[in-house]
Amino acid sequence: MAGASNRPATLIHATAIAVDGRAAVLLGPSGSGKSDLALRCLMLEAHLDGRVVRAELVADDQVLVEAIGGVLHCRAPESIAGLIEVRGLGIVPFPRCMNAEITLAVSLTTGPIERLPEPARYELLGLTVPHIALSPFEASAPQKLLLALARAPR
Repeated sequence: MAGASNRPATLIHATAIAVDGRAAVLLGPSGSGKSDLALRCLMLEAHLDGRVVRAELVADDQVLVEAIGGVLHCRAPESIAGLIEVRGLGIVPFPRCMNAEITLAVSLTTGPIERLPEPARYELLGLTVPHIALSPFEASAPQKLLLALARAPR
């Protein structure tokens, strides 16, 4: 990541999940599938690199992002901490990760996804992280997201 000085926390419209303290921020407009994709990841037990991993909720719909020592971190605003919207059920309490390092940005799209995309970067608060695009409602979207998060460099 490129260096940047510490900055105050910024609120972004996104959902964030984490594995082992490393977070992916899911970006897209309202109704694009951020919460749905996050929920599917949270309910999944993935087998990556010879170990079992589980995703944790960081924040749903609103994410506080801050740059600390050249590293992006995210957390939930207190008013929505530990809550996720489950369409058709309402707002549901869920165990959460209090704070995580952002290592991946994911843009949700209904458009075509390149089969072999060139590596891309996403900028937040003057720092960049790897960036991918996903179709959130594909059956394999949760697995793709967890695999990309596991492979994202720190």
